[in-house]
Amino acid sequence: MRSQQFTLNGNIMIKTNFLGFGLALGFGAQALAQLSPGNPLAGLEKLKDFEAMRDSSSDPDWRNGNADSRPIAPGGTLVLADLKGPGMIAHFWNTIAHQAPFYSRLLTLRIYWDGEKNPSVECPIGDFFGIGHGLDKPFVSLPIKVSSDGRGRNCYWPMPFRKSARIMVTNESDKRCNAFYYYLDWQKYKSLPKDTAYFHAMYRQEYPCVMGRNYLIADLEGRGHYVGTVQSVQNMSSGWYGEGDDFFFIDGEAEPRLRGTGTEDYFCDGWGFRHHDGPFYGVPLWEGYEAGNRGSVYRFHIPDPVPFKKSLRVEIEHKGSQQFPDGKGSGFIERDDLMSSVAFWYQTEPHKPWPALPPGPERLAEQTLQLVTGWKAVPTAKHSDHPIQVQGLPGISKEGKQLFFTPDDDKGWVEFTFKLDKDITAHLWGKLIHAHDYGIYRVTLDGQELAVVDLYSENIKRQSDHWGVHRLAAGPHVLRFECTGKSDHSAGYYLGVDSFAAVVPVYERPPGFDLRKIQK
Repeated sequence: MRSQQFTLNGNIMIKTNFLGFGLALGFGAQALAQLSPGNPLAGLEKLKDFEAMRDSSSDPDWRNGNADSRPIAPGGTLVLADLKGPGMIAHFWNTIAHQAPFYSRLLTLRIYWDGEKNPSVECPIGDFFGIGHGLDKPFVSLPIKVSSDGRGRNCYWPMPFRKSARIMVTNESDKRCNAFYYYLDWQKYKSLPKDTAYFHAMYRQEYPCVMGRNYLIADLEGRGHYVGTVQSVQNMSSGWYGEGDDFFFIDGEAEPRLRGTGTEDYFCDGWGFRHHDGPFYGVPLWEGYEAGNRGSVYRFHIPDPVPFKKSLRVEIEHKGSQQFPDGKGSGFIERDDLMSSVAFWYQTEPHKPWPALPPGPERLAEQTLQLVTGWKAVPTAKHSDHPIQVQGLPGISKEGKQLFFTPDDDKGWVEFTFKLDKDITAHLWGKLIHAHDYGIYRVTLDGQELAVVDLYSENIKRQSDHWGVHRLAAGPHVLRFECTGKSDHSAGYYLGVDSFAAVVPVYERPPGFDLRKIQK
């Protein structure tokens, strides 16, 4: 255990002591005297009274092999570790290769302490590591750091156990998790102090937030202390979602003892949100104030945990600004945004049963419909009299292959037909390959222009392009690419298609919906 030093805004130094943090959470007091203020490595030279242990995805044939990850089949569960205590997990790292979009919302982390029936950690793995919506985003905090463009996840929450710890991950998608790499670094002790509390993390969501009641973050029974909140939101309409106040009802009190002044205030920010991170609070994901924009924010109560002896209820309002179709607006009205959260706390007694965790697909705020997969469409695609083939592109194309169309002039075209079972309103995304000999193409859907894209790039790459929000009727549709020329820098007129997809929100307001009619 050691102290850590953080630099904020280039010049503000915050020294946070892991040992003091551990003490506040109920772990040993004997080593506090070892620390020397001002020296972040003070006490490191002192002998330790635990054994260093690790469970990892290392190749069982570690002397000869490099198969250092584990796959997880659709619907399958991978047991990361069965640990025998007394002990404490000090560090949990993982990185994942998964075929499903939004995979980190579809992988569920569960941790059981001392043989309990119900898990004390039950959470989508992405949300547990601070980012909702199934997205990969990097950020730095004290208990969690995410690197590698959001793919290298690290957790430093102390997680003690007296008898046993069982850690598992379930793949709740219809796609294979190709590789789950992990380290679980833990410390084996002879005993733990009597007042040691168990770590908990619980996920909740409301799609959409329920009018007439606050969003419930946590409803706890027992003795312990609350240490953190991750909140994620997707705007159902433009405007600011965060005028809602936070409320902490401690030990059955009728009035909240801790009352807030606004969502961004609870998350230690001000005047809205913007991207930033830090030891105790941050906004690692913020897309803005328009409909469909997403955000994830965190507040870790490490210097200011909230103790409770019998119970704790944590709520937050879902209020903000709203502009209505008739031109009128409000700066403080209940909103029906899509909201989810993770509550982090420690408690001594077994926790009360939680509501059932929504299945993986129901945790997605949007559903991705893969309308065209380039290489699969080669046999059925209509095209001009120019060569078309499947080309291998490992490490570039999503599935390592693309549709490769090679006209020698600007008269080339390709058409794809797909069919929808129902009407949808969706964000349309094209994923195309860019390279030094690729052309300029006009993209149309049922004759309507979606985009004109210049596919020239000095280096080969795959790029995602947003082609707007469109209403598509049930039935057949035609996606067409027409070559209109090439960049002066390009050596050719080629086209590479990875995929074409529609991203459909899971919740759509009915016609005539008006928030003013359903307020309290």
